[in-house]
Amino acid sequence: MNFITRLSALCLRKSKMQHRHQSNRRPTAPLGSRILTDPSKVFEHNMWDHMQWSQEEEESAKKKAAENSLVKVQWEDQDKYEREASKYWNEFYKTHKNNFFKDRNWLFLEFPEILPEEKRQELRREERSSEHRKINSTNSFSHKNEMFDEGEKYWKKNYRGGSTAVQGCVYNKNKAETISENPQGKNCGEELDRLESFPGSDATYRILEVGCGAGNSVFPILEVLCNTPGTFLYCCDFASGAVELVKSHSSYNSAWCSAFVHDVCDDALPYPFPDEILDVILLVFVLSTIHPDRMQGVVNRLAKLLKPGGMLLFRDYGRYDTAQLRFKKGHCLSENFYVRGDGTRVYFFTKDEVWNMFNLAGLTEVQNLVDRRLQVNRKKKVKMQRVWIQSKFQKPLLSLHNLEETTKRHSYK
Repeated sequence: MNFITRLSALCLRKSKMQHRHQSNRRPTAPLGSRILTDPSKVFEHNMWDHMQWSQEEEESAKKKAAENSLVKVQWEDQDKYEREASKYWNEFYKTHKNNFFKDRNWLFLEFPEILPEEKRQELRREERSSEHRKINSTNSFSHKNEMFDEGEKYWKKNYRGGSTAVQGCVYNKNKAETISENPQGKNCGEELDRLESFPGSDATYRILEVGCGAGNSVFPILEVLCNTPGTFLYCCDFASGAVELVKSHSSYNSAWCSAFVHDVCDDALPYPFPDEILDVILLVFVLSTIHPDRMQGVVNRLAKLLKPGGMLLFRDYGRYDTAQLRFKKGHCLSENFYVRGDGTRVYFFTKDEVWNMFNLAGLTEVQNLVDRRLQVNRKKKVKMQRVWIQSKFQKPLLSLHNLEETTKRHSYK
């Protein structure tokens, strides 16, 4: 067994051990702090955090999911939903426009990594002094400030020098310098000349939202990043109607944002920017709309877009969420994968499935939690058990490919 094989095995074993250790830990500061201690007060708030399911509730959920999965959608219809997926989402946005989803003002509390470190510190100061604009809206989740502390500590640890190594070049603010050893054998100067032609090429901090929809994440992000030098936001959706809604919004500004139509399942379709330039990828309630057989390929491709040290932020539906249990027979496409009445599809994840996908793509777990909440309709006195998966994965600062090349060079000396 050679050095690289042994090192790969060691890294995989360590990653799995960390995964098991973190899987056994209870969530702390993230995901809210409103705990239901008195069941008689359940209808005093719209949402309760960190709900613990009883064994009876777990078994009941499994039984309902098994029952609504007994009758599968016919194969010819399944093929139609796959081939015409963009059509169904275009019809969705044509019908609902930007009125269906609310703006995700909770993003910066759950995912402070979206923002550059300087902006996070600025918002932190505003939060402490209770001045200026507050990020939380009246319908946002309840949180504590520890989320910002956690994000700041993590970012300082991994980005202390303010620079990121990318394909043999060092990116630091607006400067790029060729380092002495270039394992790819590329001319960094020529590469940088080519990079100047794409939108956001002058930026030093770049974000991509995949599946932007009508802009419910885009515009809260732009509002916070507005007039922040060196930042740029990309956003894409494979529904052209959704992209048009974003571009026609009064807050859309091509100087800060580039919205484009893109099918993330098409590996041959190029992005309007090079690989390994993104600091953050936002993947929120998007992967669940894709056929399970194609998910790994999508994650693999997105991982290539991240800089070494870049973050992928994920939130999506969890196994046995109320939305899954409400499906009637005849809507199940395959195990835990369903089609709604409007032709759009949805998958319900476990956190182990999420971990496996991102780990296979070469990303390292920073956070991977099951978010269980009790959502209530106080007027109708209805209780709904909500389950989501929230995760953060980082691209290693030194990829295995670069490690192999470095080892080869040293072996020749």
